[in-house]
Amino acid sequence: MMNRRQLLKIGAGLLFTTVTMSLASRIIAAEEDRMSSQTRKMEKLVMSDDEWRQTLTPEQFYILREAGTERPFSSALNDEKRDGTFHCVACEQPLFSSNMKFDSGTGWPSFFESIDGAFETKTDFKLIYPRTEYHCARCGGHHGHVFKDGPAPTGKRWCNNGVALKFIPA
Repeated sequence: MMNRRQLLKIGAGLLFTTVTMSLASRIIAAEEDRMSSQTRKMEKLVMSDDEWRQTLTPEQFYILREAGTERPFSSALNDEKRDGTFHCVACEQPLFSSNMKFDSGTGWPSFFESIDGAFETKTDFKLIYPRTEYHCARCGGHHGHVFKDGPAPTGKRWCNNGVALKFIPA
């Protein structure tokens, strides 16, 4: 049998969890609105799944169109250090310059910033807690997630699937 003190503790814990999740969702939504407003005027590239399958490799289709994740340390772009630009492999949209890249040690190409207007974001709850998922603003291809554990000056880590990128040297 539960006493009043235990019931109050459980109720307080549930209230705290609910308020915390609500605040986190509002903060994430505000950030998504700010980031997505930069990309609303871009001309979109729209294709059917069959058209994408003809254009992309099976692995690229899985990552870009089905929001998959490649194995860590599997992309040669993780070690790319030359000057140049990283583009969306599906539509050639420029996404990151090489001076935005850093070694996060996670096994995926990581960037502390993206080119303005390159991405749109949404909240992803696939792992229960909210994460910011980002997609190419032009073709809608899934690239990865943004985390708040990156280096200065932004403190962000744009964790990108290497198979979704094409590197063009300067």
